[in-house]
Amino acid sequence: MFAAGHLTYICYDYFATHLKDIPALSIFFFHPLIEDVGSTRLYFVNASLQRVTYSSSVGVSLPCPAGGTPSAILRWYLATGDDIYDVPHIRHVHANGTLQLYPFSPSAYNSYIHDNDYFCTAENQAGKIRSPNIRIKAVFREPYTVRVADQRSMRGNVAVFKCLIPAAVQEYVSVVSWERDTVSIVPGNRFSLTSFGALYISDVQKEDALSTYRCITKHKYSGETRQSNGARLSVMDPNESSPTILDSFQAGEVYAGQSIELPCIAGGYPSPTVRWLKDGRPLPSDARWTRRLTGLTISDLRQEDSGSYACEVTNSFGSKEVSGQLHVIDPLRVTLSPKNLKTGISSTLFFTCTVEGSPEYTITWYSNTEPIVPDQHISIQGQHNDTLQITAAQKFHSGAYQCFASRKGHTAQDFSIILLEDGTPRIVSSFSERVVNPGEPFSLMCAAKGAPPPSITWTLDDEPVVRDSTYKTSQYTLSDGLTVSHVNVSSPQIRDGGVYRCVARNSAGSAEYQARINVRGPPRIRPMRDITAVAGRNTYITCRVIGYPYYSIKWLKDGMQLPDNHRQVVFENGTLRLTDVQKGADEGTYLCSVLIQPQVSINQTVHVTVKVPPLIQPFDIPSTSVGKLMYIACVVSSGDMPIRITWHKDGQLIVPGSASGVAIETKEFMSSLQISKVTLKHNGNYTCIASNAAATVSWERQLIVTVPPRFVVQPNNQDCIYGKAGVLNCSVEGYPPPKVMWKHAKGKRNPQQYHPVPLTGRIQIMSNGSLLIRHVLEDDRGYYLCQASNGVGSDISKSMILTVKIPAMITSHPNTTMARKGQTKELNCTARGEQPIIIRWERGDTVIDAERNPRYSITINKKGDEVISTLKLNPAERGDSVFFSCHAINSYGEGRGLIQLTVQEPPDPPELEVREVKDRSMNLRWIQRFDGNSIITSYDIEYKNKSDSWDHMYTTRNISPTNNQANIVELHPACVYSIRMYSYNKIGRSLPSKELTISTEEAPPDGPPMDVILQPMTSQSIRVTWRAPKKELQNGVIRGYQIGYRENGPGSNGQYSIVEMKATGDSEVYTLDNLKKFAQYGVVVQAFNRAGTGPSSTEINATTLEDVPSEPPQNVRAISVTSDEAVITWAEPPRLTLHGVLKGYRVVFWSLFPDGEWGEMQNITTTREQVELRGLEKFTNYSVQVLAYTQAGDGVRSNVLYIQTREDLPGPPAGIKAVPSSPSSVVVSWLPPHKPNGVIRKYTIYCSRGGPTVAPSEYEANPEMLFYRITHLSRGKQYHIWAAAVTTAGRGNISSKVTVEPSKKKITFSGTRLTSVTCLCFVSEDTAIPVTADSQKQILSNGTLVLRSVKAEDSGYYTCTATNTLGFDTIIVNLVVQVPPDQPRLTVSTTSTSSITLAWIPGDNGGSSIRGFVLQYSVDNTEEWRDVFISSSERSFRLDNLRCGTWYKVKLAAKNSVGSGRISEIIEAKTHGREPVFNKDQPLLTHINSTHAGLNLQGWTSGGCPITDMMLDFRPKGTWAWQSLKANSTTQLFLSELREATWYELKMKACNSAGCGNQSSQFATTDYDGSTIPPIKSARGEGDDVKKLFSIGSPVILVTLGVALLFIIRKKRKEKRLKRLRDSSLTVCAVCMCVCSKNNRSIDTPVKGPPQGPRLHIDIPRVQLLIEDKEEDKAAVPVTDTEFSQSVNPQNFCTGVSLHHQALIQNSGPLIDMSDIRPGTNPVSRKSIKSAHSSRNRYSSQWTLSRPSQSQSTASARTLTSDWRTMGSHGITATESDSYSASLSQDTDKGRNSMVSTESASSTYEELARAYEHAKLEEHLQHAKFTITECFISDSSSDQMTTGTNDPADSMTSLSTPSEPGICRFTASPPKPQDYDRGKNVAVPIPHRANKSKYEEYLLCRDFALTLGHSGLGSLGASSGTATLPQRTLTMPSSNTAATASTSSTSSNPTNSNKVGGSRDSLLESSSSALGRLQKQSVGAYSKSYTLV
Repeated sequence: MFAAGHLTYICYDYFATHLKDIPALSIFFFHPLIEDVGSTRLYFVNASLQRVTYSSSVGVSLPCPAGGTPSAILRWYLATGDDIYDVPHIRHVHANGTLQLYPFSPSAYNSYIHDNDYFCTAENQAGKIRSPNIRIKAVFREPYTVRVADQRSMRGNVAVFKCLIPAAVQEYVSVVSWERDTVSIVPGNRFSLTSFGALYISDVQKEDALSTYRCITKHKYSGETRQSNGARLSVMDPNESSPTILDSFQAGEVYAGQSIELPCIAGGYPSPTVRWLKDGRPLPSDARWTRRLTGLTISDLRQEDSGSYACEVTNSFGSKEVSGQLHVIDPLRVTLSPKNLKTGISSTLFFTCTVEGSPEYTITWYSNTEPIVPDQHISIQGQHNDTLQITAAQKFHSGAYQCFASRKGHTAQDFSIILLEDGTPRIVSSFSERVVNPGEPFSLMCAAKGAPPPSITWTLDDEPVVRDSTYKTSQYTLSDGLTVSHVNVSSPQIRDGGVYRCVARNSAGSAEYQARINVRGPPRIRPMRDITAVAGRNTYITCRVIGYPYYSIKWLKDGMQLPDNHRQVVFENGTLRLTDVQKGADEGTYLCSVLIQPQVSINQTVHVTVKVPPLIQPFDIPSTSVGKLMYIACVVSSGDMPIRITWHKDGQLIVPGSASGVAIETKEFMSSLQISKVTLKHNGNYTCIASNAAATVSWERQLIVTVPPRFVVQPNNQDCIYGKAGVLNCSVEGYPPPKVMWKHAKGKRNPQQYHPVPLTGRIQIMSNGSLLIRHVLEDDRGYYLCQASNGVGSDISKSMILTVKIPAMITSHPNTTMARKGQTKELNCTARGEQPIIIRWERGDTVIDAERNPRYSITINKKGDEVISTLKLNPAERGDSVFFSCHAINSYGEGRGLIQLTVQEPPDPPELEVREVKDRSMNLRWIQRFDGNSIITSYDIEYKNKSDSWDHMYTTRNISPTNNQANIVELHPACVYSIRMYSYNKIGRSLPSKELTISTEEAPPDGPPMDVILQPMTSQSIRVTWRAPKKELQNGVIRGYQIGYRENGPGSNGQYSIVEMKATGDSEVYTLDNLKKFAQYGVVVQAFNRAGTGPSSTEINATTLEDVPSEPPQNVRAISVTSDEAVITWAEPPRLTLHGVLKGYRVVFWSLFPDGEWGEMQNITTTREQVELRGLEKFTNYSVQVLAYTQAGDGVRSNVLYIQTREDLPGPPAGIKAVPSSPSSVVVSWLPPHKPNGVIRKYTIYCSRGGPTVAPSEYEANPEMLFYRITHLSRGKQYHIWAAAVTTAGRGNISSKVTVEPSKKKITFSGTRLTSVTCLCFVSEDTAIPVTADSQKQILSNGTLVLRSVKAEDSGYYTCTATNTLGFDTIIVNLVVQVPPDQPRLTVSTTSTSSITLAWIPGDNGGSSIRGFVLQYSVDNTEEWRDVFISSSERSFRLDNLRCGTWYKVKLAAKNSVGSGRISEIIEAKTHGREPVFNKDQPLLTHINSTHAGLNLQGWTSGGCPITDMMLDFRPKGTWAWQSLKANSTTQLFLSELREATWYELKMKACNSAGCGNQSSQFATTDYDGSTIPPIKSARGEGDDVKKLFSIGSPVILVTLGVALLFIIRKKRKEKRLKRLRDSSLTVCAVCMCVCSKNNRSIDTPVKGPPQGPRLHIDIPRVQLLIEDKEEDKAAVPVTDTEFSQSVNPQNFCTGVSLHHQALIQNSGPLIDMSDIRPGTNPVSRKSIKSAHSSRNRYSSQWTLSRPSQSQSTASARTLTSDWRTMGSHGITATESDSYSASLSQDTDKGRNSMVSTESASSTYEELARAYEHAKLEEHLQHAKFTITECFISDSSSDQMTTGTNDPADSMTSLSTPSEPGICRFTASPPKPQDYDRGKNVAVPIPHRANKSKYEEYLLCRDFALTLGHSGLGSLGASSGTATLPQRTLTMPSSNTAATASTSSTSSNPTNSNKVGGSRDSLLESSSSALGRLQKQSVGAYSKSYTLV
């Protein structure tokens, strides 16, 4: 086969070349069939649009949902089919097809316009389609309220709240959210929001009853929101009950694909179980079905989900069931087929409308938007009318066909475009002529197009091709309408050759194509049948030749070869065509001759018969009038007989008779139609039809019967109502139908000129001629003329008057109007219409009665035809923001004007809530409840620190009104902010919102700690002090600090070591321990809080103090060079053991005497590693030790190295005496040399009687002999005798010479035996009074003095004198009594949390060197003493590993060769730390509910000692049994299983090593609903009111009287004190404990003989300031010699100042801090006191400050000079006492008894304030700064009460003044430390020196009785080297001028000192070196502390 295109080409070429004379065939071939309707089309933009609801205040624009290409004409219609017409300002259709409905007032509402069904059409050449009906509805802004009903539920059940919306607006209003106590509910947890707007609360709890619940709704179209009332939930305790259905479902319909919620909520107890059933069976397993709290949720619905659903709820008490039918329907979907069909006229068309979706629907058919009405061509078939059949379709059936399926308001449609045209078939593709061999198969194809698609048949030589074994035929139609047919011949024979013809036929006609197929074989001609031809038409005759080849085919007629004229054509294939066949000429026999061989032909004949069709002679029918005669003749002029003639009228056969009024007369070739009386019914088309055997022909003409027009209904005057439809009747008839024209003339008078009425959509002429005015306007009034004409006769017309009656209508009123709240508002309403008009005002649905409500007044005015009514509101209120309506009423109608009055006012404050709080920001959300009926323009948020006023606020302004939340940034962490908010509208600003108090979260501190100071404390510790970061940078509560330290030295890794400590206050101290000695450390400090750690401080470097070297020098060697010189050498200690800068070496050496005593310890300092010891005792054993020293002091001594000096010449023998023993002999006696300087080998005695030229005689004596007898002397001669000792070094110096004469008798001593302490005689050196014998002393008969029980005071010089008649002799014996050492002076140097450093100064050594010390210590309340042995060279010791915050008792004793000495006084010292205290700023309870309470254990401050135990006891109030609990946590603890709504008592105890702190409280658990309970009230009985009144009134009266009495007493005392303060001077009396002599001698006792070593002991650990009256003893103790005999001003009174005595130090040691040592007197008495009181009572010695007389000095003596000292660690003020001259009371016990307990102090703060005021007024404190550092209620509690700072100009009286006694400590800031040179000299305690004279002792005792003045301690102090203190003075008020003690008064008048006791136990030494030592120690900032009782 050939391809179609190729075939076309071949065919075209063939026909163009050979068959160009066959036009019919070419037409068939060259015109292709059009497959579709072309480029013209129609479409829908939004076919699903079926409902439009809009707000009347907004209006709506609705584009036409249909369209077309090219542009279609778009029109809108009402569903009734009426055209849409424009109503000014109400409705308008734009040129683009958009329907616009304008906003309108309620009075302009017209349901015909604003609530109707519309549809839109689109029309172009393809047809006309319509949209589904669109319901357009306007919604008014109507007032409505939503409501929520209160609900009840059992605890644990589900509560259901529903939002009740009025039915009138339910369609437009939906629930958008729910609120709980103004906070939006977020679904989740126990709260669920359903799809239909209900709120479910599951697991209902009691606390749910405390809230209110509101729903928030929103209008879909106006956007208005409404909030419901607040509903409450009543929660009941569970009660056994059967289930109750709370929410259920009903039958419903849902579209497939959507989701549905079937609610099923039930209550009951026990909680019911829910079971779901579908169609009586449990739900099948399907993931689309979800059981939730809200019920059953089915997603992605399918039709099979339809059915009956049941929800069964069951518990043990019953069951309930709820059921409902669910219908799942598919949305309607319509498919119309075929689509876009083009077919031919007369076709039969079938349209099938397939509807999917719901089975219940109705089908409606439309053709070009018109409903289809079945007729002879159209029929609607099928069960659902789903098939449309068009039979014999005509041209007018073209266009758009639509199928609408509708179900319950839902419509779906589809359309098809049909194009009907001449559908005569056309052959578009065919076969060509060919030659085939027999048996060679061939196939023929013929394709044709037509409308409808044609059917193709085949013929072979005019015989039908029958499908059999030889011929196979097929036929099919393609989608484009092309019909294709094939003929296949599989094994052709000769008989199968011939002319094949395909004929395409349809209802529109036929087309054919033929071509010859030659099969080789002998040619022959098939027999041919005769042909009948119709005259005037064309006829084809085919020669049926078969076989091939042949030479030619010829046609002959009557022997003549054809063609012989122009009408005859012979084609090459042998076909003969006769054109315009004629009967005579073309009838006959035709011969076909085929030449098969030369001269050989075959022939076949065919006879042609010609038939002539009828020919009607044309005729016309003239017009006629009714009643006339009519004759119409139809004549056939030619045609074969017989001819049959019939008549038809309008296509219907005319039956003659009286019914039709027509008679017909027919003859052979003629027929006539006769009408005897013409009527209008005879109008029509008349057709004459003639037929014979050849054909049927017809002729048609129209008969027109004319009738002149006439009125059937004449117009009459008519009334129409404005706005309604009106019909002006005018009905005419006539033929042709008359044309009616309406004309209008305005005016009420006779019309002058009529104008045609313009026909619009509003005005139309009805089919009967009446004029329809669909919307009568006022302008329509006037004259109307109805005129009719049809061209027959004259026109007719009739006029009428149209009167328009105006119903009462509101013509003018404000749709909306505004009013200010509180102002007068007038509402005007103008009405017009037919009079009379009544106007009524309504507020909402209530008629306003102005007579009953005086706030309203109504006035009515008439102006022309208008009535103006005014409603006045005075004043306008918020509730007036409603719809007011004015109703105008007359006989023709009622008009309403709806006025929305909006009373504007400033908005209500927004409801502000906090959504999220961070450290530097917070997120706020707010709800604007009432906007004041004015658009919110902005919001302002104000916030401030809670403590500030709103004058210091921060503001975030102009927040957009579209926002409902905001972030406040740049806040400060851990701050409490007060936040409020304002909303603004154009009226003004709202009131502030409810003020919120919000605490921001903590953030890591932004600032580092301040003022970081490093102070090296020891060689291994650095004290770090700092202050907390700036308050504004702390970002929270500083919880603690991290101290990072690292060694900054060679070899260090640079990494910080971190230690952490809790914060204790604003100032912090931490001591870094265990550091390397003398190493540089860098220290940083970071503060941290809950949020994290802040920045570190700048690294500060400090070097640990130098320490003493830890090892002695190495290789120590000693070499004795001479008898008094030795060389000591050594090597430097290892560098790592120096721990400082090596300053040098110190060689310590002392002599060791043969009797075991040690000589004085000496030392030599050098920087070399060798030293020469010179000036040594000769031939003496020495102990030598070498040490290295640094700035910190001496290092470890080397081992003792012993060395002996060489022998030297001895000293002279001592005590040489010579007495004659006979006339010729002399006995010489001597004592050994004081310095033998070696071993005495012998003594040489020299005796000489003459001058120097005479050599003396020499005698030698053994060294053991101490006398020698010289004989052979001459009597009466004087001899000079002397002696010398001899050692190995030689003879020593000679003794003194004595002169003696032999033979002269004299008593002499033979010697003294000191070992037995015997003496021949004794005489007192001082008094020359013989020693009398007693129990201790005995003088033997030989003069020996025996002393028994020798005591230290027995030491001294004893003189024994022997006397006889010849003379006397005297010997002085120095008796040294060795006793145990005196008690050391023990003090505390420093303390820490775990150590106490002690320092001491040894007492007298008792005549023997101190060999060591024994230190004993124990915990204060125990007697378990521990011993520590300390080297004799040590002067300080540190006790380590002590308990924190614990008092210790310490005592010390020295040991010498005799034994242990007296134990020092027991001192008590306390390690740092205190018992835990609960911080009052911290909450004790962090959380309380009905069964639990959370305790804040972090509120406990440790006091510096770790908390070890935490015990809790609690019990319900009113019960006895306590429940105990031990806490291990240190942060938070929960008490569980508490009773609901119960008051509890709580006791907490926190303990550490320092003690226990207690905290008690009461709390109440909440009720089950979270509400708090009231305090417990005592039960009342009958008559209790009187008792209660009496029990309350009596104490009140007594207290009132007591307070009044106390007030009077205090007032008098105040006046008395004020008077004394004004008139009296302050006397300062110093009383100190100072023992100056063993026998308590007064100072005026004469001192004779050598002075003895002084000894002074003072123990003044603490004194306290007492402000008290000395009413009885007003005399002050004078303290200078000049004052001892003077009287004291009787008006003086003593005041006390808190003093701490100056620390006792060694020569080079540091000051000793005594601030934490309790006053030590009698430990036994303290113990008894402690047992009597639960708290420690502290006692203090009473000190007074003396005021000297006016005559003593010109300088002020009213000052207290004091030291200054740095602040101590841990917030405790460590103070040093002032160095005052003091005298001790002679009776220590009396002094102790004079101590006053601070608990018994009765001074008030007012007295303290006055003393403080006077102190501040003095000159020297004008620039000092006083700080109250701590206050105590009493000594039993150490809680700090208040701290504060007063500048000098302030008054202490501004402080709060408690009524009970207490103690306050204040500090006065000092001058700069570098001003130490203001005081030149300082009295410094130094070690005891045994060489002090009594005179110096006397001076030292006097130092404690000197008057304090600006210049020091007076002249005596200056002369003796005793220095004053640094001049920081506290001047007391006095009327006397200052005086200064003179030097002479203190030194030359000892008799005036009879009131001051002396002492020999002094620790003070007046030394000029003391000043230098003090100057070196003045470091750091200082402050002075005073304790005020």
